[in-house]
Parts: sequence; structure tokens; C-alpha cells
Amino acid sequence: MTDPVVLAGSPTALGGHFDGMERTPAELRALGFTDRFRALAGDADLRIVDAGDAPNDPGWAADPDRRAKNRTRICTYLPTLARHVADALIAEGPDARLLVLGGDCTSHAGAMAGLRRAHPGQRLGIAWFDAHGDFNTPATTPSGNVWGMPFAMIVGHGDPDLLAACDAPTADAGDAALLGGQVLDETESRMLAASRVAHFGAGMLGTDAGMAALGAWARVVAERVDAFYLAFDMDALDAAGDWAFAMPEPNGLSLATAIEAVRTIAAAGPVAGFGATAILIGRGGDPERTVDAAARLAAAALRDGARAAGHAATAPG
Repeated sequence: MTDPVVLAGSPTALGGHFDGMERTPAELRALGFTDRFRALAGDADLRIVDAGDAPNDPGWAADPDRRAKNRTRICTYLPTLARHVADALIAEGPDARLLVLGGDCTSHAGAMAGLRRAHPGQRLGIAWFDAHGDFNTPATTPSGNVWGMPFAMIVGHGDPDLLAACDAPTADAGDAALLGGQVLDETESRMLAASRVAHFGAGMLGTDAGMAALGAWARVVAERVDAFYLAFDMDALDAAGDWAFAMPEPNGLSLATAIEAVRTIAAAGPVAGFGATAILIGRGGDPERTVDAAARLAAAALRDGARAAGHAATAPG
């Protein structure tokens, strides 16, 4: 892997009903995430450019709104995150790739906007790893948590102010997939089923046939996009792993299956970015095990994605 990797922190918990995730980017760095990622990527000369955290004050605030908690704050923060990401990528040149440390899942919507700002006209595929669908809108949400909406926002569903805040849509639903989704609200489930978003459940991905189906999806999408962004809400992993996550769920992906799924997508086409979100240090679970898992997933995405990019660049055209 020779291209620089820009690491950007997204210190936000504004999208949900409890605090803590706004501290996660700094906590992951303190736990040695960067060195673990470099070692797992297998490249001692890898140039990681830490762009620091996007400014966000406050990173969390209580809000009883049942439609969109912290709507105004989120609509201010997401453009700030997008600028932070875009500026850092542009500074490192056209081959720089993105590594996002969140923060809640709204971080991915800002990251996608930043990628598109850095590369105008680029078409991105989106692989959304999550135990939850994150496909609600202010009209369908049962909680008002905006962290339950960013996947829908990315493909163009939601209120105009939230969509404008993340330059949405930044991906076409036909270039999008939900991986590991199992805890879905009824309306959200219906919206996903009616959309062109592909859905690979945790049980399915645990089979050879399911992984083969994912590979077929990724290869087809790779033919029409310039690169993939992999959004990994860490609660896609099975709760039995004793992870330090915000909302762990049973019957999720094993770490081995998740890494295989990430590698399957990365083998199909270039990866422009990877983001890890929903880690929550200090409220149970093993922090060391959790940061190691995040580093392994990031290395699988960006190392194998770099190889795919190299193959694409050298393939006869």
C-alpha cells in the first residue's frame, strides 16, 4: 500500500440519545489504533496522515425531539466534517484514501460528502455494515435519533435540511448494500425492501453461498462505480464478542466473517475510504479487543482495496 491514508476523527454523538462516542476518536488513538493499523496493513512505510478531529462543540447534547434530535447542530456539523475530510484529502493528492474514526453513524454521511467534494464527479458505491438499518427518516423514526437515518440520507431519503447538510444523495441506491442488518423497524424494513439497496443478512454472510452472492454484487457494482466506501458500524459484530460498542446485538457477524466480507468487496474494486463508528469506550466490553477489531477491519479494507486499485490501474484498457 503506497498511497497515503488520511485519518480523520469525527467526534460526534449528536445523532443519538446518550453521550460518549464524541470522545471515541481520541480514545482510539490513545489505545494505539494507528500503530495497530499500520502493522496489520503489513507496510512499515505506510504514510498515515492524521488530520485530527473535525471541530464539533458540543459533541453531544440532550434533545427530546422525537423527529430529529439535535437537527440544527447536526446540520452545522456535517458540512464541517465534509470540509475537514475534503481539505485533508486534497492536500495529500488524488491517490489519498480515507480512514474515518467515529463517533456515531452520521459520520459516514459527512465522510461521503467529503470524498465527493475532494473528487467531484466521482461515483461511489456504499457498503453499510450495521446490525441496524439506519434507513429511517424524520417521518418514520420511532426515536428521533438521527444516527438511525444516515444510510437513507446517503441515498437521498430524508428531510431537505439533513440531506443538504451532507450533499445527499452521494450514492445511488443501486450501488448500495446493507450487510448484517437484522434489527429493523417495520417501516424501515419496508423502505429497504422497496428500494434497490441489496441486503445481506448476518446468517446469510456466514455461508459460502452468501459470501459468493456478496462477491457477485460487489463485482457488478465495481463495473459502474469509481470506488467503494465501507461504512462499518461496529455493532454489526455479534454481541457475544464482548465488544465496547454502543448498541451490541446478538446473532451478528463474527469478526472472521466480517473481515472476509470486507475483503470480498475490496477485492472487487478500489476502496476510497473506510469508517468505523459506534465504538463506546468505558461502558462495558473489552476496549483492547475492540480497537484491534477496528484496526483489522480497516486494514482489510484499505490494504486489499489498494491492491484492487493497482490491478485496475494496470489492467489493459
